[in-house]
Amino acid sequence: MKRSKRFRSVHEKIEKSKEYDITEAFAIVKKLATAKFDESIDTAFSLGVDPRKSDQMVRGTVALPNGTGKKVTVLVLCKPDKEDEALAAGAEYAGLDDYIEKINGGWFDMDVVIAAPDVMAQVGKLGKLLGPRGLMPNPKTGTVTFEVGNAVKEVKAGRVDFRVDKTANVHLCIGKASFDADKLLENFEALLRTLLALKPSSAKGLYIKGITISSTMSPGIKIDKNSAIALVK
Repeated sequence: MKRSKRFRSVHEKIEKSKEYDITEAFAIVKKLATAKFDESIDTAFSLGVDPRKSDQMVRGTVALPNGTGKKVTVLVLCKPDKEDEALAAGAEYAGLDDYIEKINGGWFDMDVVIAAPDVMAQVGKLGKLLGPRGLMPNPKTGTVTFEVGNAVKEVKAGRVDFRVDKTANVHLCIGKASFDADKLLENFEALLRTLLALKPSSAKGLYIKGITISSTMSPGIKIDKNSAIALVK
């Protein structure tokens, strides 16, 4: 396969087998983000868990101190008495019956769905549509709450949900290439702390098996696990 000049140039700047010190890795990933748009910076953790076992399903939320740099579109499913609160907090959409009908019709123009507990009987019927897209409200992630205004503000400020996938990886955007390296590191540290706190008691052996960061258009850069974990000690 013929590779572009930019592709070859980017790949020549990293050693595929090398695990880089955490600070060096973030400096490199910013240098590799040379596309004409503001690339996202993503991190992936390979975990020593078995996602097929319910007691090893790593799932949670993290408040990234510097946000993700992405515009987050929020839908709040609630009764009329909560609509004004949701919209005043910054939600793009708020309501119930009309949005349930739209979702059943194939509308998914939102990044996060928040629901009030008293409408979950109706929202639960959308599970087959919202669940596979990672949009189903869940009390464990703070997206089922009567405090819809606070939930919207937290999501807009940088609170994101994550869960381990079937290959035991957690993948998350932690910012943009335009962020200063120290802000990216702060977001990374917040995620790492959260993941370590969520280690299942039934998981044996090495928990953090591998860490990689990358920009939208760059290859993955392997991070030395010890230098990363040293950040949170």
